[in-house]
Amino acid sequence: MTDSPVSPAVSGPDSPDVVSFGYQDIKAEEKAARVGEVFRNVASKYDLMNDAMSAGMHRLWKDRFVNLVRPRAGERILDVAGGTGDIAFRMAKRGAEVTISDINPAMLDVGKERAEKKKIQGLSWAVENAETLSFPDNSFDAYTIAFGIRNVTRIQQALGEAHRVLKRGGRFYCLEFSTTTWPGFAEVYDAYSHKLVPKLGKLLANDEDSYRYLIESIRRFPDMPTFKAMIDKAGFVQTRCEPILGGLVAIHSGWKI
Repeated sequence: MTDSPVSPAVSGPDSPDVVSFGYQDIKAEEKAARVGEVFRNVASKYDLMNDAMSAGMHRLWKDRFVNLVRPRAGERILDVAGGTGDIAFRMAKRGAEVTISDINPAMLDVGKERAEKKKIQGLSWAVENAETLSFPDNSFDAYTIAFGIRNVTRIQQALGEAHRVLKRGGRFYCLEFSTTTWPGFAEVYDAYSHKLVPKLGKLLANDEDSYRYLIESIRRFPDMPTFKAMIDKAGFVQTRCEPILGGLVAIHSGWKI
C-alpha cells in the first residue's frame, strides 16, 4: 500500500460498536449518516465517479455480473443499493421485475430520471436500509448488490437480510471491489486510486473528500476468502467467487435452499 495510514484489513467484520469509515474507525451509529452524505454529494456525478475509479471498466464488469445472474422474464429481483439503476436497467431489459432499493433518496432520484429518459419499464423504487429490509420473507427470486455492500454498516446483518427475503432456490449475487493478488498490478492500481482518483473527484465533481472515502472503503473491505465466509455464515450454499483482474473486483454468489 502506498498511501495507507492504516492497514487495509478490517479488524473484525461488523464490530458491534466500531466500524470503518474509510481509514477512520467510527461509532457504528454514525456510519449511515456519513455514507449518506458521501452519496448525496456524488449522486449527480455517479457515472463519472465509477469511470474515474475503474478507468471505465465498470461497464464491462456490470455486463458480466448480469450475465451470471441470468435474469429471466417474470422473475422478481431485488437490486439493493441500486441507486442510479445501472444493474437494474440491464436486468429489466431481459424481462425481470426489478425492485431498486437504496438507503439514499438522492441516488434513487437520479435513477428514476435516468429510467424515464431511457423509457425502461418494469421497475419499482424503494428507500430501504440493507440491514433492515421491509420486504416479507421469501419474496424474491434473486438478490443483487453491486458496489454497495462495503458501504453498509453491519455487513453480516445485511447478508442475513438477503437470505431472509429470497425464496427457496433464490440466488444471491454481489459485485464489489476487492484486493487484487496480481504482483505489480496491485501497486500500480494502489498508486492510481490513492493519488489520482481523489484529484479526479475534485476536477469532475468538486469533491475530493467523497472520492477519497470511496477508495479507502475498498481497502477496508474484507478480502475474498473472508467475505465468502461471511456469505456462508448467512446461510447460503454453493457459494462461489469469481475474481476479475486478479481480485481487483470480485463477483460473489450463493444459493438459498
